[in-house]
Amino acid sequence: MVRLGQRLHQKRLLRKQTLEEIAQELKIKPTFLAAIEKGEYHKLPSPAYAQGFVRNYASYLGLPKAETTVLFKREFDEKRAMKVLPDAMINTREFPIKRIRIQQSLLLFVIFLLIVFGYLFFQYRAAFIPPYLSVTTPQQDSKTAQTVIISGTTDSNALVTVNGEPVTVANNGSFQKDITLFPGSTTISIKAVNHFGKTATIERTVEVQ
Repeated sequence: MVRLGQRLHQKRLLRKQTLEEIAQELKIKPTFLAAIEKGEYHKLPSPAYAQGFVRNYASYLGLPKAETTVLFKREFDEKRAMKVLPDAMINTREFPIKRIRIQQSLLLFVIFLLIVFGYLFFQYRAAFIPPYLSVTTPQQDSKTAQTVIISGTTDSNALVTVNGEPVTVANNGSFQKDITLFPGSTTISIKAVNHFGKTATIERTVEVQ
């Protein structure tokens, strides 16, 4: 039984044309024309392309349209051709797609873990880190009167003491306390303690006149 591809091949040889010459005329790749002549329709982009390419090729070579249609429908197993193409695509793309999905899942999982650990660290950082403490006045080795103003900032939930005496801390973390010292060189100890017992200490030595 003469097949459509054989008929096309014979017609082309009678016209003494190469696949490249016809491909240039029809704007169809030579590999596609070769596949049509061999009846390898599964190598074409899709069933729709296969039918269109065959029709244009046969018309170019002068093969009757009715004969072309009959031979093509008889030879072309659309279900098999449609299955071969997706399988080929799956074989080349299935792994990259799965890999991309796995990478996306891992990325989302890592982001989730970072958010959870960040939240936990933010909530319980006081268990590992002493509270913030900054003393504005007095300055180190400064000369001052007997009444000294102790001021600074710390964490709003910290307990502050100056030479062991408690100091009220405002909601914004600022504190201030006036203390009376004897003349001479004196060291003032300012401490801030959080509810986990972590302590920050700053000492300032002043000269009381």
